[in-house]
Amino acid sequence: MSKFTRRSFLVTGIAAGAAAGIPAAAHAGPEPAQESAESLASLASRGLRSDPFTLGVACGDPDSGGFVIWTRLAPQPLAEDGLGGMPTRPFPVEWHVYGDERGRRVLRRGVAVATPEWGHSVHVELNGLSSDRDYWYRFKVGPYLSPIGRARTAPHALSHGSALAMAFVSCAQYEHGYFTSYRRLAEERPDLILHLGDYQYEYRRDTYTIPGGNIRHHEGPETESLANYRQRHAQYKADPDLQAAHAAAPWLVVWDDHELDNNWADEVPEKPEVPQPNFLARREAAFRAYYENMPLRRASIPRGIDMQLYRRVRWGRMATFHMLDTRQYRSDQGCGDGYSDCPAAVDPARSITGAAQERWLLDGMRHSEARWDIIGQQVFFAQRDNNAGPAKITSQDAWDGYVASRQRITQGWVDAKVRNPVVLTGDVHAHWASDLKLDYDDPTTRTVGSELVASSVSTGGDGLDSDPATHPYLTINPHLKFYNNQRGYVLTRIERDQLTADFKVVPKVTQPGAAAHTKATFVIEDRVPGVQRTYLRPVDPSAARTPGIDWIQETVDLETKRP
Repeated sequence: MSKFTRRSFLVTGIAAGAAAGIPAAAHAGPEPAQESAESLASLASRGLRSDPFTLGVACGDPDSGGFVIWTRLAPQPLAEDGLGGMPTRPFPVEWHVYGDERGRRVLRRGVAVATPEWGHSVHVELNGLSSDRDYWYRFKVGPYLSPIGRARTAPHALSHGSALAMAFVSCAQYEHGYFTSYRRLAEERPDLILHLGDYQYEYRRDTYTIPGGNIRHHEGPETESLANYRQRHAQYKADPDLQAAHAAAPWLVVWDDHELDNNWADEVPEKPEVPQPNFLARREAAFRAYYENMPLRRASIPRGIDMQLYRRVRWGRMATFHMLDTRQYRSDQGCGDGYSDCPAAVDPARSITGAAQERWLLDGMRHSEARWDIIGQQVFFAQRDNNAGPAKITSQDAWDGYVASRQRITQGWVDAKVRNPVVLTGDVHAHWASDLKLDYDDPTTRTVGSELVASSVSTGGDGLDSDPATHPYLTINPHLKFYNNQRGYVLTRIERDQLTADFKVVPKVTQPGAAAHTKATFVIEDRVPGVQRTYLRPVDPSAARTPGIDWIQETVDLETKRP
């Protein structure tokens, strides 16, 4: 059967359910809803015997007039059926938006309906609010109140607004460590948080392990069904550190591979040589659960095996965020998922974004009036050759496996004279910073952009400190300027004249409560492409790598997803 036919006509039990009604999304205009609080409380509390807000609250996709607020009802979040212990009927959920942190000044209120068909999730889209300011929100079902979350609107389209505090993260493997980085990130109180993928992992217990053994464990089997994915999302969402980060600021989310299956590519699973006749149904289930558990707008409601996730979010004239999806439309990896010298990597017919998304990105950058054009995406963008000799050995799962895609996009922003192109990346479980080139094989050519890469939140365990100058990748690839494989996040301050990036790390994730510190700071100046280091913390001997380890093999091992 052709790809077009499968995309157009695949109908599973999940798709049939979707056709029966739109998910629990509400559009909130300027006028507050007028509902009877007494009747709502009576109806909503029927059948609930404990707090349904165990998964917290979240906000996402802000614009100058509003944002999305989210929750999902689950009094028993780890229930095997994926319904979180909820009765199989709709529940009215009251929502309130406040002008103050204590929730005393109600600005908007209304009711959304959480249905079992969509995992009792609620997505409320607010508009008509004032630009460039903080708001707070919460939900209520019967006598139960959710925590309060903080939201923020973007500046007006013609305004730069004040400096933007933006943080980005990726790769949170629940079994490998505590989500301390989420807690420390919440304490920074940024204006905006980007999650660049691997929000949750699909493995069953003790499949993907760290030295010494995992410190926490997944519930349930490897995620393949809708119930499996709902249960796994709930287990992650129930983590208090993750809830704190969601409640601290609005998020922009995109997936990578583990939200479905390690290293998947479009309709191809990780191991296509193994018959997997249910992979498309698995993809559909994963997409549906992802929407149910993320603060996304109605434009991202999945339709069968398809979901519109790439999108553009403008932060006034200061920044435009082009959020990419490098999984759903990519050509399959040319020579497997690992490092190799692969002829297919340079095939111009192959793409990591798909043709439509590539056109969308380049068109958006051509018409951008932002000071900073920021591409939020998943896998390493710059070339990373791990061979000091004439052979070029690169990761076929990253942009190195799709050289023509990278070249077209880079040339596109150069031709469009984009003022400040910056690529943000996750996936590789280590901090990196690099200059971007049109010709990576000639280090004397001019730099045309900048890449900042966030380490993992927990994947890989504690990690190790080191002097980045000792890593051979930086010698083989002179455009790579920084490396550190401790866990953490990147906190940026975006101003008119520069973008400052603090690479934050926590020394341990196998024990809770570690403090965060800045390992390095890089600056990108307005109209000066490339990263400039302004601070590097000396190596901490208690967290340093063991002498004699082969660096290249160590880095490859860190990035190996499937044991």
